Amino acid sequence: MAITKAKKKEIYATLTDVVSKNPSLVFLNFHKLTVANATEVRRTLKANGIGYFVAKKSLIRKALQDAKVAGEMPALDGEVAVAYSTDLTGPARETYSFQKKLDGSFTILGGVFEGKFMNKAEMLSIATIPSQKTLYAMFVNVINSPIQGFVMALDQIAKKKETAPAA
Repeated sequence: MAITKAKKKEIYATLTDVVSKNPSLVFLNFHKLTVANATEVRRTLKANGIGYFVAKKSLIRKALQDAKVAGEMPALDGEVAVAYSTDLTGPARETYSFQKKLDGSFTILGGVFEGKFMNKAEMLSIATIPSQKTLYAMFVNVINSPIQGFVMALDQIAKKKETAPAA
């Protein structure tokens, strides 16, 4: 069934709002995705603060052209959905986990990152960046490591002095 003009205007308005308010968008092909898997994807993305929106490719292209996104738009093949969030790496990271899990039925096509189009390879590299909390934890571990080594060395010296005979 065809979409009415009023419905297209509503979808276009939603897309322009999404593009203008979110610095990170991921274009996804969800061909052969089962209803159960689609429901799981939507629930998980929503729980992680990531929006997921399905629209016609022509409306997506028009919204992106009107937003004047820099670069060359990646090819949008198949059925296309858009995942978006204010977290820069969140949409790519979460959708990439589903791409690995749902082998072949859910794939990243490209996206928009900080106002520039990114192709599939660039979005996949962004998807492998750990979350901000993980990066903070890694940083604290790096800072803590020398201190921890120093404390362990002092502990060994103290133990050695305790067991040494008095002179």
